[in-house]
Amino acid sequence: MIIDGKKLAEGIKDSLKKEVVKLGKKIRLAIVMVGENEVSQKFIEQKKKFAQDIGVDVRIYSLSSDISTNKLRQKISEIVHISQNTGVIIQLPLPKHINTQYILNAIPPKKDVDVLSARSFGSFGVEKSDILPPIVQAVNKILENVGGRSSDISGKNVVVVGGGRLVGRPLTIWFLNKGATVSVLNENTKDISEFAKKADILISGVGKPGLINDKMIKKGAAVIDCGTAESKGKLVGDVEPKVAKKAGLFTPVPGGVGPLVVAMVFKNLIELAKLKKK
Repeated sequence: MIIDGKKLAEGIKDSLKKEVVKLGKKIRLAIVMVGENEVSQKFIEQKKKFAQDIGVDVRIYSLSSDISTNKLRQKISEIVHISQNTGVIIQLPLPKHINTQYILNAIPPKKDVDVLSARSFGSFGVEKSDILPPIVQAVNKILENVGGRSSDISGKNVVVVGGGRLVGRPLTIWFLNKGATVSVLNENTKDISEFAKKADILISGVGKPGLINDKMIKKGAAVIDCGTAESKGKLVGDVEPKVAKKAGLFTPVPGGVGPLVVAMVFKNLIELAKLKKK
């Protein structure tokens, strides 16, 4: 089964649009973009379009790629304290000279839409967070869509390729909390296929085209491609498309996980707006 992330996201969009009307207040997402990155820019455009469709404002703060860590932290603190900004996102990746976690930690939990600050992520890890990372909600939605429930994950063999803060790290913790047996690999793991062939659920979020092929998975496995990279001017994932014929569940790139992650970003934003209202 090939998952149509766009279709699932449209359903969420309709629901969120009603939530925004019901709240009866202006909601604004602040997105901080440092430097220029084509893939990041595409994600920002997707977020702007989704926001427009549900009646939410988006404010983009574009900053120079040569900004220092301390100046960026100061700027984030200023953005966070603007009352009109309901939630704040730092568009990743940041330039290599920037201390990314130090910057993310400038966002308080009440405005941390991506759940990436140390405080927010720590609360998520011990299952005390008001919101879940967007990627976690997206993957949960995909698994639920094929008749599964979070409880069905218990005892499953899960392989996560890539331990990044946006995909691998939050999903690893979530799967562990759900009782799965989790193996975390990276693109330098000697024999990825040795682990991948045993996976009931395979997640890849490295950003390396063609990393996973159909010989590396078992028949009927759920294969969720969270990788994104540019190849010959097109957005592609980590998993070769022909894997779809062997997998029991497959998410393509583009059109799979991406649209759902965008939808969950705004689901979190609206949830934070509700908490603020209380």
